[in-house]
Amino acid sequence: MKILAFGDLHGDSRLAEKLAKQADKEKVDLVIICGDITNFDADTTNLIGPFKKRHQKVLFVPGNHDSFATADFLAEFYDIKNLHGYSVKYKNIGIFGAGGANIGIEQLTDKETFSLLKKGFDKIKYLDKKIMVSHVHPSKTMMEKFTQIFPGSDSVRKAVENFKPDIMLCSHVHEAEGLEEKIGKTRVLNVGKKGKIINI
Repeated sequence: MKILAFGDLHGDSRLAEKLAKQADKEKVDLVIICGDITNFDADTTNLIGPFKKRHQKVLFVPGNHDSFATADFLAEFYDIKNLHGYSVKYKNIGIFGAGGANIGIEQLTDKETFSLLKKGFDKIKYLDKKIMVSHVHPSKTMMEKFTQIFPGSDSVRKAVENFKPDIMLCSHVHEAEGLEEKIGKTRVLNVGKKGKIINI
C-alpha cells in the first residue's frame, strides 16, 4: 500500500490542490490527513474537494484548529472517514486514530485521548500491520524539543508504547515537519504540510 500523509493545511486550498495532484501522480492508494484541515473552522471550501474529484480515498483526524462538528460535517459531506475514535481495515493493514489535542478549540484530557485510541485499536489489533494517526505528537520525543508552546501528549505516547503500531503519523509542530524517530519499534513521523509518501 502507498500512502500520502500530511497535516496542517490550515485552510490553504491551493496547498490542498497541490497535494491532491501529487497523490494522483504518485498513484497512492490512500490519503491520510493528520488534522488542522481548517483555520479555526473559518472556511472548508476546496480543502477535501481536490482529493474527491480525483476519486482518492481519504482518512483524517481533526486537529486543534478543527472543531469536532466541522470534522463530522467534512466526513458526511465528502463521504470520507473520520478516524477519531475509529478504525478502518485495508487488506492486512489496520488504521486507527484520535484527533484534537491538549490545546485549542476541542481540548481532550489524556484519559479521553487514550480511550479513543484504544477503542479504534481494539477493532484492528488482530491485523498484521497497524498505523496509528493523531494530530498531536507523543511526549518525550525530539518533536517536543522543537517547540516551547506545544507539549507532546502523554496519552499518545502511552498508546504507542502499549499498542505498538508499526507506524505512527502526526503533524501539529510545524518546525518538526519531516522528522522521523522511533518509540520502541514504532516509526513516528511528523508528516507536516508538505506531506510524506509511505510504502507499507
